[in-house]
Formats: sequence, structure tokens, C-alpha cells
Amino acid sequence: MNQKQTMLWVGLWLLLMALLVLLGPVLTPFIAGAILAYILNPAVEWICGWKFGKFQLPRVLAVLVVILLLFALIVAMVLIVVPVVQEELPLLQEQIPNFLARVSDTFGPLLQQMDIELKLDPASARKLLTEQFTASKQWLWQAVLSSVKVGGTALLGWLAMLILIPVVLFYLLLDWRKLLRIIVAAVPRRWTRRTVSMASEVDDLLAQYLRGQFLVMLVLSIYYSSGLAIAGFDIALPVGIITGMLAFVPYVGFGIGLVLALMAGMLQFSDWQGLIAVAFVYGGGQILEGFFLTPKLVGERIGLHPLVVIFALLAFGQLFGFVGVLLALPSSAILSVAFRHLQAHYIKSEFYNS
Repeated sequence: MNQKQTMLWVGLWLLLMALLVLLGPVLTPFIAGAILAYILNPAVEWICGWKFGKFQLPRVLAVLVVILLLFALIVAMVLIVVPVVQEELPLLQEQIPNFLARVSDTFGPLLQQMDIELKLDPASARKLLTEQFTASKQWLWQAVLSSVKVGGTALLGWLAMLILIPVVLFYLLLDWRKLLRIIVAAVPRRWTRRTVSMASEVDDLLAQYLRGQFLVMLVLSIYYSSGLAIAGFDIALPVGIITGMLAFVPYVGFGIGLVLALMAGMLQFSDWQGLIAVAFVYGGGQILEGFFLTPKLVGERIGLHPLVVIFALLAFGQLFGFVGVLLALPSSAILSVAFRHLQAHYIKSEFYNS
């Protein structure tokens, strides 16, 4: 009888999982909201602990404060990045021909000795770039119009998702304690203690991961800002902060910061000093992050050996691409908890001891 009931409930859970897979696109804002709620809930709990005499801040106000701070941080990052890009792109359009002239003057004689002719015409390059910038703006405008006309449904879907995520986040943060009680109550009684124990371990590891990742972002922000400032870059602080704060998204933060730094190097310096400095600063930053900061500040905090951290990043990236790299370390932390419990069960088993 117990086996039949177990098979019945396992079958129902498998059907539920299959349904969730089929509803994947619909669940996107709910998954994103759940991840943000898990990250932000400690801040809500901390604010809820504030007391002003006998008055204690209601949870709904704490949730609103945290969400507003999150949106303020996002808006601040956008306000830092967009003006820098808008200011540098027109200047870059003017400076690229001069850069090509320097390339021609520097490498032309060397290539001529190898019977290779290199001839770069700055005037033609300037004309070509002007045409390309104009064409790209026209193409972008046409793409926007066509997407509104043809892909209106997709556009509405994206807008609905962007609206849904804050709504989902608000209600999840508001009812977080109640949701946890419901989940614990749904676990079979004979598994409750072990499940809660494993969940607590996973929660501790993920908390350590988030703290370690924040330290990595902070150290990288200081490193890139200091490195670019020492090299003499005028926009060292905003570019360094952008590169460091976006480091939690693999490749994206580094790529955006590198492009902005290269643009600044071409615009501010009349020789190769800027580009060489960018190469040294960002090359050193990649080595620092990949081989020291992430393994030490993140890997050791979640109990993973540095070699395991490097392998996890490579393996998850190979299996799941960009998303795999993003989720490699938290997923590895969860798997490490499951492995420890499985190992303990294996050591206690008759198969091991007989």
C-alpha cells in the first residue's frame, strides 16, 4: 500500500514538473521574481527589525523600500552607462580615421619590408564611418518600426514581463514567510527533518556565495577604477565601477567595460599608450578574477576547491552556455550539499559496510 501511494505521488510530481517545463515561457517572470526575492529577503527582514520606540516598521513598507532601492540602483547604472556611450560615440567616429592613420604609419614600413602593402586613407575612412553611422541609425529606426508592426505581440509580451517581475517580486517578498511554511508543510512528514536540514545548508552556502560575489564585485570595481586612473583615463571611475558591478554576469560586465575603456583610450590618447594600458589593466583583471578572486572569495566560502570552481565554470558553460556560467557556482554549491548527504547515506549503508 505504501509503495502504491509513493508511486502515485511521485507520478503526480513528475506530471507537475512536465507541466512546468511546458509553461517555461510563462514562468520566466515568476522565476526571475523568485530569484530576486530570495536575494532581497534578508534586506527586508533586516529593515523589519527596525524599531522606533514602540513602533515597528510594517513588512509592506520594508518591501517597498527594498524594491525602490533596487530600481534606484538599476537606474543609476543606466544613467552612468548611457551618457558615457552617448558622449563617446560621436567623438569615436571622428577619432577612428586618426587611429587608422597611426596604424598605417606604425605598421606600414614593417609590412613593406615583408612585401605587404598597407594603405589606409583617413578621409575615406571618415566618409565610410559617417555613412555607416547614418545607415545604422536608419536601420535601427526601421527595425523598431517593423517590430512594432509585425512583432507587436512579442513586444507586448516583453513589456508584460517587465511589469510582472516587480509585481511578482513584491508579493513574494510580502508573503515570503508564509510561502516557506506552505512548502515545509507539503513535504512528507518522514522527510521533513532531513529536507529542512538540507535546505538550511543550501541557504547558508548560497548566502556565502552572494557575500563572496559581492566582495569580488567590490574588489574588481576598485581594481579597474584604480588601474584606469593610474593610466590617466578621465572616465576611470564610471568605467571601473561599471566593469566591477556587472562582473556577476560573465563576459557582459567585462565586455562592456572593455569596449568603453578602448573607446576612451582611442579618444583621449594620441598614441598607443591608452590601448596598451587597457590591455594590461583588463588582462590583469581577468587573471585576478578567474584564478584568485572567484576561487578564493567565492569558492572557499561555499566549500569548493579552487580547481572545482574552475571546472564548474567550464563544465556548466559547455553544457548550458551563458546561463550555465551564470549559475555554475550556486548550482555547484547545491550539488555539494546533496553529494555530502548522499555520501553519508552511502557510508551508513549495508553495501558499504558488508
